[in-house]
Amino acid sequence: MEKWRVVIEKDVDCAYGLAVDEMLAYSVAHNSSCPILHLYNFLPSVIVGRYQNIQAAVNLEECKRQKISYNRRHTGGGAVLMGPEQLALGFAIPLSYPEIDGSIRKFFELMGKAVTKALANMGIVSYFYPKNDIEVNGKKIAGLAASREEKNVFFFHMSLLVDFDIPLMLKVLNIPLEKNSDRGMSCFSQRLTTIKNELGVFISLSSVMELIEEAFSQEFGVEFVRDSFSFWEKKKIQDLIQNRYAREEWVFSVSRPSAKVCVQKKTPGGLLQIYLSLSKGVIESILITGDFFSTTKNVSRIEQALKWTPANKKAVEKVLSKVMRDDESIYGVTSSVLTEIIMEGIQKCLSGRRRVQNTCGLA
Repeated sequence: MEKWRVVIEKDVDCAYGLAVDEMLAYSVAHNSSCPILHLYNFLPSVIVGRYQNIQAAVNLEECKRQKISYNRRHTGGGAVLMGPEQLALGFAIPLSYPEIDGSIRKFFELMGKAVTKALANMGIVSYFYPKNDIEVNGKKIAGLAASREEKNVFFFHMSLLVDFDIPLMLKVLNIPLEKNSDRGMSCFSQRLTTIKNELGVFISLSSVMELIEEAFSQEFGVEFVRDSFSFWEKKKIQDLIQNRYAREEWVFSVSRPSAKVCVQKKTPGGLLQIYLSLSKGVIESILITGDFFSTTKNVSRIEQALKWTPANKKAVEKVLSKVMRDDESIYGVTSSVLTEIIMEGIQKCLSGRRRVQNTCGLA
C-alpha cells in the first residue's frame, strides 16, 4: 500500500499555521514530497481569504481587545474565527492524481467525500454543498478552501466545527446582524452546527483528528505515516513567516481603493466586489476582491487585461472570453457573469459623472 505523510500539531499560532499551509504545496511541488496531510488547531485567530479587505471584514479593534490574532491566508474564501475547538486541516496533492484530473471542481468534490466519510464514521450524516460547505440537515459544519498557486499541486484547507463560540464570532467579524446580537445569535444558531451538537456528547479534538486521518486513508487507499516536518520544510516555514505572514504589507494587502465605484454581487462562486474607475471612455483601473476561489495569477491576469479596455459590453466580453477558462479562472464564475457585474460598475460610474455634470450646469 502506498504511504503518504501526516503531521499532527496542537495550538499553533496564526502566522505559523498559515505558513505551514502554504509550505505543504511547495514541498510537494519542489521538494519531491509525497502528499502531506496536516491536522492541527489554531490559537484564537481571525483569518480572512486571499482576496478580502480585512478592514471591511474584521473588527480589528475588538480582536486587539480580545487578544485574538488576525491574518490573511493564501487561499480564497471568507473570514473565519479559528480556535482550540475547531479542527484545521491542510492537504497537498499533485494535480495529476487520477480522480482530480486538474479540475478544482472535482478536487472539492473528492475532499467533500473524504470529510463526509469521516463524519459518517462518527455517526453524523452530512453532505457536500457546492461550492465549499459540508452541511448537516442544512446547517454548515465545515468550510472548505483550495488553491492552485503551485503549478502542479492542489492545496486543500478545511475548518471543521467541533464546537464554536458564536457570540465571539459576532464581536470580531463585521457581520450586519452584529448590530442586533439576539437576532444574530438566533440566525447563526440556525445556520451553523457542530460535532458536539450533533453527537450530544463530548468528543476530543484528538479523536476527531484520528477519524479524519482514517477517512482520508480509506478514500485514497493509502496508509498515512505519522511524520514531522523536515529541516528544509521548517526553514521554508520560517521564511514564509518572516517575509509574508508577519508583515503588515501582506495582512493589509487588499484594501478598498479611494475614489472608485464599487459593485458587490453574490455569485455561485462567492461574493465578488469590483472596484473600478473610468477615464475618457476606457477602464482606467479595476480591482477584484471578495470571498471567491482563484489564484493570484488568474486574478491579476483578468485585472491587467481589463485595464484600458473600452467601457462597453462588447469590448469587455471580448477580453474576458480570451483570459477566462470556463468557470475555473474564478471558480464558479463565468465570463458572462463577470461581464454583467463590470457593466453595472461602468453604468454606475457614468451615472455618477452625469450627476456631477448636471449639478455643475445648474450652478
